[in-house]
Amino acid sequence: MAGPRVVIIGAGVVGAALADELSARGWTEVTVVDQGPLPATGGSSSHAPGLVFQANASKTMTELARYTVEKFCSLDVDGQPCFLQVGGLEVATTPERVTELHRRHGWLTAWGVESRILTADECVEKHPLVNRDRVLAGLHIPTDGLAKAVLAVEAQIRRATGRGVTFLARHEVLDVLRTDGEVTGVRTDQGDLAADIVVCCAGIWGPRIARMVGMNLPLTPLAHQLAWTGPVPALAGQTEEAVRPILRHQDADLYYRDRHDTLGIGFYGHRPMPVTADEILSVDEAAGMPSVLKFTEDDFADAWTETRSLLPATREAKVEEGINGLFSFTTDGLPLLGESPDVKGFWVAEAVWVTHSAGVARAVAEWLVDGHCSSFDLHECDVNRFEPHQLSPEYVLARDCQNFAEVYDILHPLQPSGTPRPIRTSPFHTRQQELGAFFLEANGWERPHWYEANAHLVEGRSIVTPNDWAARYWSPIVGAEAQVTRETVAMYDMTALKRLEVSGRGAADFLERLCTGKVAKSVGSVTYTLLLDHDGGIRSDITVARLAPDVFQVGANGNLDLDWFTRHLPADGTVQVRDITPGTCCVGLWGPLARDVLQPLTDEDFSATGLKYFRARRAHIGSVPVTAMRLSYVGELGWELYTTADLGQKLWDTLWRAVQPLGGIAAGRGAFNSLRLEKGYRSFGTDMTYEHDPYEAGVSFAVKADKEDFVGKAALERRRADMRRKLTCLTIEDPRAVVMGKEPVYDGRRAVGYVTSAAFGHTVGKGIAYAWLPAELAVPGTAVHIGYFDERVEAVVAEEPLFDPAMSRLRG
Repeated sequence: MAGPRVVIIGAGVVGAALADELSARGWTEVTVVDQGPLPATGGSSSHAPGLVFQANASKTMTELARYTVEKFCSLDVDGQPCFLQVGGLEVATTPERVTELHRRHGWLTAWGVESRILTADECVEKHPLVNRDRVLAGLHIPTDGLAKAVLAVEAQIRRATGRGVTFLARHEVLDVLRTDGEVTGVRTDQGDLAADIVVCCAGIWGPRIARMVGMNLPLTPLAHQLAWTGPVPALAGQTEEAVRPILRHQDADLYYRDRHDTLGIGFYGHRPMPVTADEILSVDEAAGMPSVLKFTEDDFADAWTETRSLLPATREAKVEEGINGLFSFTTDGLPLLGESPDVKGFWVAEAVWVTHSAGVARAVAEWLVDGHCSSFDLHECDVNRFEPHQLSPEYVLARDCQNFAEVYDILHPLQPSGTPRPIRTSPFHTRQQELGAFFLEANGWERPHWYEANAHLVEGRSIVTPNDWAARYWSPIVGAEAQVTRETVAMYDMTALKRLEVSGRGAADFLERLCTGKVAKSVGSVTYTLLLDHDGGIRSDITVARLAPDVFQVGANGNLDLDWFTRHLPADGTVQVRDITPGTCCVGLWGPLARDVLQPLTDEDFSATGLKYFRARRAHIGSVPVTAMRLSYVGELGWELYTTADLGQKLWDTLWRAVQPLGGIAAGRGAFNSLRLEKGYRSFGTDMTYEHDPYEAGVSFAVKADKEDFVGKAALERRRADMRRKLTCLTIEDPRAVVMGKEPVYDGRRAVGYVTSAAFGHTVGKGIAYAWLPAELAVPGTAVHIGYFDERVEAVVAEEPLFDPAMSRLRG
């Protein structure tokens, strides 16, 4: 098959790779345009230093890099290799960095990439230029190396051209043509090109191209310094381009690579130097490459001083050339992939570095050809993941510059985000401040993790203090709040969870088509259900409450759920979807005394039979109209109570007056997470993602196989017969051995899986870790080990849920 007509904008390392991957899948009516010459087009690919380090906290990003390495190793141009697999070496010069290297080694092991922690002497053996007196340890990844980006572009152009793809150099894109909300072509300075699909791979120019269709990309080009020494006497006579591992000295924001008898030095420690896409010159306007700005020597002074200390051989050399090269940065450090929400057929593959280029191209090619990506979980990378405030120019610039400054920093999983903050506050915010809330951010919301007002509750309780790393952004108050929730009652701010309203005469049929469960039930029903992709993978888990015959409220996981619903809306206008989160708020009232709090405040019957588990009703709590849903993610009796934002503080105050005489409290997210893991509740995006199906994730109860049809049903039936892994509950007896997620799990010496969510169970008295394991090991009683930094933590597979397996507390 020739496939649809595709125009790719940008023939850098991403655009060339995408043309290759698409044509390999039979789509050959592909045209690639670039304003520059081929294969060195003048964008970031043309000056990229080419270092490929695969270590990343994101499993997806590591897998994208691993595929890039594998593909580039297979490419050459007339015998010149496109990848020099010299290995990668990250060195530590501080004790804190040594600890961080062990964490990074854990990521690589969890994601299936070979690596090893080296002693200082072994670091010098691998890279003899390193000063033994400066280095404490190292992390060696043998499959890392140097990507020859321009050669890789040429090699992939040749492969794609051989299959019929057309490449047009010196074609500047002036506009993206569209009719009735769909792309029809691309206008260039050399004429128009018809297209059914347009993919923007324009890199640092991406925001300018996307703006042609009204799309706002949260991407900022920032200058990054790269310098080259003159000849280094210690390297005299080196005829091969690279023989030593690529080197990272992250304590000083530096990296290094060989180039025959000289060294390349990259530096992230200088001030952020952002530009806008509109400020970047065109190829014809620029004196050299438009992605290369003038080298600012003063910004490089600290880098050169540190280099001569770490690599003493450079003291006999000089910095002879340098550039401030432009690269793309995003607000969360991840790529921007996917289709515009407003213009059908306009896709982006942006903010992609050489390291991940071929992997991203494969992912986008699968997405385009098959309708979904089967090789990688892309939920972190989808361009439609952002909330509206995350697209504001102020936010984008601040966060992109922050990501530049932190690119080599040691970042804790709970580390607070930077400016601008606060952005979103719930109606309860003032009351929470009065209670001494410690806030962390969630989708822009200020969300309490604990309350200092509860500090007195710690006294007399057995609250386990975790290890130093896990104790950051933590307080023993978290444990007290969890225990009090199970003893009396607690109020939780659930406003940060996304809420959608689906309405219209076609709403019930629409949701039935997308959901794995039966949601078109009686008014007042609440259903926990899943959204699946066409390959049977889990796109989200949601709750659907039927509030009226044609009105449903959906408890969603984020903006990607809104995007999924919007893309599937029927064309006849019988269904409307809107985000009601900003105008509403929610208190989770949970605990054994929750009914004692709520019932006196209302004339409605909130008894066990008056409002059963997973039912909803409209009611008044005091003078506040609410939608009450009887469900709980902490495993206790209670309700989610929703009202409009203007009445939120009144709802809080009404409940607070009733809670206090019963010994109730306000509790934070730290306690919530501990309690949900005790109950075995999954968190989408952490415990399960697009790559998992309901059977292996332990949520098959949400699939009603007798439904006539739903998206992903046929594929799910095929996957059911081949379950090789399972999301598994592990318990840890050592009270201080609290792991935090993304650690490798071992069966003996063999790495077999990885941790997803983890916390200490303050009411079951054990550490809890959920992990993906081979199905044959997911048997209660099986002993495993978790790799936590440089330790092995003993764990055992447990029956789940750990708390209240009979569900008596929830249903009481």
